[in-house]
Amino acid sequence: MTEETVTRLRLDISYDGTDFSGWAEQPGRRTVQGELQAALARVLRLPAPQLTVAGRTDAGVHARGQVAHLDVPTAVWEAEGERLLRRLAGVLPPDVRVTAVAPAPPGFDARFSPLFRRYVYRVSDAPGGVDPLRRRDVLWHRRPLDPARMNEAAAALLGEHDFAAYCRRREGASTVRELQRVEWTREDTHLYAATVQADAFCHNMVRALVGALLAVGDGRRPPEWPAQVLRAGVRDSAVHVVPPHGLTLEEVRYPPDEELAARAAATRRFRVLERAAE
Repeated sequence: MTEETVTRLRLDISYDGTDFSGWAEQPGRRTVQGELQAALARVLRLPAPQLTVAGRTDAGVHARGQVAHLDVPTAVWEAEGERLLRRLAGVLPPDVRVTAVAPAPPGFDARFSPLFRRYVYRVSDAPGGVDPLRRRDVLWHRRPLDPARMNEAAAALLGEHDFAAYCRRREGASTVRELQRVEWTREDTHLYAATVQADAFCHNMVRALVGALLAVGDGRRPPEWPAQVLRAGVRDSAVHVVPPHGLTLEEVRYPPDEELAARAAATRRFRVLERAAE
């Protein structure tokens, strides 16, 4: 009897997170993972397909560039590959879409292979509130914001640090991350977008960083304050974790195919901050 061969598929995914209890499957709750796995089971006639995702988004968080992988029998992929995308569109609910699906290159791991994840958090300081058509993905901030002050504060957070002050701790998990980009831009008269990019994020990190920068942008805190909180290394009750609905996962970037396996191996190592010798 020959062993069945398996093909790893890469799925590119987008969703409106408003009505989901986050990505991760939870008993009795509607989740992105749950909806996708149910659709895949139906279309591919598999008993229990299991997706591995690049980043587990929280309840209410959206995605335009989420990535996951799935291992399926090669025979199933060969039978369904060309029509899989259209068939999934026919059974998935309208608030989640698979935008691309294809065999992944050797060494690909949706969770451990990325070079970075890029999120965008959108905020409006319009005096009359958020455009009703954007209420699901834009936060209303009641005070006027100064993006120059927020960018000044953000610049001091860049680099590899222990972000314990901006993360909800999880037992046994490192909070060392490389923050590669934090930049506020104006998308419209009263609409601002914070692009936050890192090799990985710990729980609540993006929303806590945005909350600290908004306190600078509206004048409640000086530009030096977010970096002071970072150096203190403990959660500060003055850092407000902003609501999830303003946050969208825009992109997950992977290295060239020949570097995927090495990147995954490096990411799996427990991270500590390398300090200069005394």
